[in-house]
Amino acid sequence: MEFSGFIFSAEDSFSVQQRYQFITRAAQYFDQHGYQALWTPERHFQEFGGSFPNPSVLSAALSQATSRLHLRAGCVVLPHHHPVRVAEEWAMIDQLSNGRAGLGIASGWHKRDFVFFPENYQDRKAVTYKGIDDLRKLWAGESLEFKGVDGELTQVSVHPKPVQKELPMWLVSSSSPEVWKDAGRRGLNILSLLNNWEALESNIVAYRQAREEAGLDPALGVVTTAVHTFVGDSNAEVKALVETPMKQYLSEFVKATNDDKSISGAKERVVSKDEKAILLQAVFDDMFEKRAMFGTVEKCIAFAEKLKKVGTDEVACFVDFGLEFETVLAALPKLDEVKAAFQQVSKADTAPKVEQVARHSAKHPLSWYYERNTLNA
Repeated sequence: MEFSGFIFSAEDSFSVQQRYQFITRAAQYFDQHGYQALWTPERHFQEFGGSFPNPSVLSAALSQATSRLHLRAGCVVLPHHHPVRVAEEWAMIDQLSNGRAGLGIASGWHKRDFVFFPENYQDRKAVTYKGIDDLRKLWAGESLEFKGVDGELTQVSVHPKPVQKELPMWLVSSSSPEVWKDAGRRGLNILSLLNNWEALESNIVAYRQAREEAGLDPALGVVTTAVHTFVGDSNAEVKALVETPMKQYLSEFVKATNDDKSISGAKERVVSKDEKAILLQAVFDDMFEKRAMFGTVEKCIAFAEKLKKVGTDEVACFVDFGLEFETVLAALPKLDEVKAAFQQVSKADTAPKVEQVARHSAKHPLSWYYERNTLNA
């Protein structure tokens, strides 16, 4: 099982330039210490994730600061872009990075965000799947026809030609089984949160089965699970360190999703300050114990073993959720210990027995974002 980094921070006391500098330093660390990839998001018009409107620009910059780390969009909201433009930009990144580009694909849901292509909103699922098909063909060097001036069909192909023969693509999902099955049938990888253990395990099984039914090797599709991560010397110290920034991060996310729902016309019950505090505490406690890679090296190794047991191929570690950047960077060697110990155990196929995977029905606090931003919306 591989380990990667994942960036998706809210706006906070740090400047945007400081955040970009941190991401560059984190990418260089991951590059030099055997991590598989760094994932960066696409997010528009809000403070939560507001530093990341274009993962292709950030990945192009990171390609010049790294030499082996794969650079992946986690995600590109395909209905916001013309597929030819996506193919061109990421073919450039593939050349700049010598074949390290990869895309997570989502369909979007904010009506506001569809100012780019408002005509794509109603049929965004179909637009996304058509865009994936077009991307594959363009990446392979085919010429495709698109409407140009006055509706005239114009044939185009992509330059520069990419290094990789195929563009690695992940479908972004949270808990919808149909999205997992679609990814399997279409030969796509899948990027998901750890919403709950039972759903993750059953969705991975459905994904592998869908690949097999489509005549594809069920073992070759990559399942990437993203989890918030911080590894330290003791569980108590880690909990004390991450609790306040994590609850603030969750609070900013709740505010962002409430704004999103208001824009989309959904009605939400007003939550009092006290209710919000109780909710945030409950969500944080649950995440710390069950759905985040928080704690000692030993605790995090056991967590990674559970992910492997249910079928995860790659752990994408959310590392930027409000901690001081220097604190995050200083703790990465502890994450190295988790990665090294886990991979040594995996290679030797002598993984220690773990207890039955815990079942939990509560949703991951970021699952609303992923569910609405994927093809079940």
